[in-house]
Amino acid sequence: MRTAAIRAVIGVSALTLTAGLTACGGGDKSPSAAQGQAPTIVASTDVWGSVAQAVAGDHAKVTSIITSASADPHSFEASPANAAAIADASLVVYNGGGYDHWVDDVLSSHPGVASINAFSLLQAPAGEPQPANEHVFYDLNTAKAVAAKVADKLAQDDPQHATDYKSNAETFDRSVDAIAQTENAIRASHPGAAVVATEPVAHYLLAAAGLTDKTPTGFASAVEQDTDPAPVDVAAMLDLIKGRQIAAVVFNEQTVTEVTKQVQAAAKSAGIPVVAVTETLPDGQDYLTWQRDTADRLSAALQQNR
Repeated sequence: MRTAAIRAVIGVSALTLTAGLTACGGGDKSPSAAQGQAPTIVASTDVWGSVAQAVAGDHAKVTSIITSASADPHSFEASPANAAAIADASLVVYNGGGYDHWVDDVLSSHPGVASINAFSLLQAPAGEPQPANEHVFYDLNTAKAVAAKVADKLAQDDPQHATDYKSNAETFDRSVDAIAQTENAIRASHPGAAVVATEPVAHYLLAAAGLTDKTPTGFASAVEQDTDPAPVDVAAMLDLIKGRQIAAVVFNEQTVTEVTKQVQAAAKSAGIPVVAVTETLPDGQDYLTWQRDTADRLSAALQQNR
């Protein structure tokens, strides 16, 4: 998380609220449904766009604003066209929790737009630090909750295809449950195994897998504040790696700095496996293949270091 960088300023003063947009859960139909058109979904990132697409199938148009694996969602600045797309959507699906604050900015000016805030659906495990980690796309139960909400909204707006939406959400859930089995297998095979992370992007994956995040508190806090960790914290991180006190390094490929390069190099020198993670979808992958691949690579890395 890069809290200081995510609050992009969006020029939305010239936008006019499209008449007839309703809040999610309201009784009125969206404009697209009223006019016999397919529902339109706008997602803040391709991660949530993929979840929505899995439910929508061919019956609704899904557009994602951030689609590049090389983009850093924390420093994204939305354009007026992005804001207009959000304001005109039948449904907006976004992360919430301050992660994509620019969506909240648009929605605050257009309160009639239906939206699903994934962070608000998080069922945080007992003992979860507060405020909770906002990278909820790595929490499989949250993804399932978003899919269910999308199905409910689309069924309301497009009752002709309600059965398909519900069926698609159930299929998505079964696929997510299969990924959860990999996480459970890691928990059983490597209970409490220690890891460190250059950024807490995959926090919920590590928690579900029963791993212990040994990243020095000062290191993690500095990354959260979009600053370089203090030398003492970098040294503590490198000591864990050089001393082989951890089983793997979780490396965010989308936030690479001189410090994270040091961490990566130290891991390579010590023979500690590095597990790359991202915040947006790698090329050619949807949400399910992305999460499955990440969990599989984490499992393989831990097996390698047994």
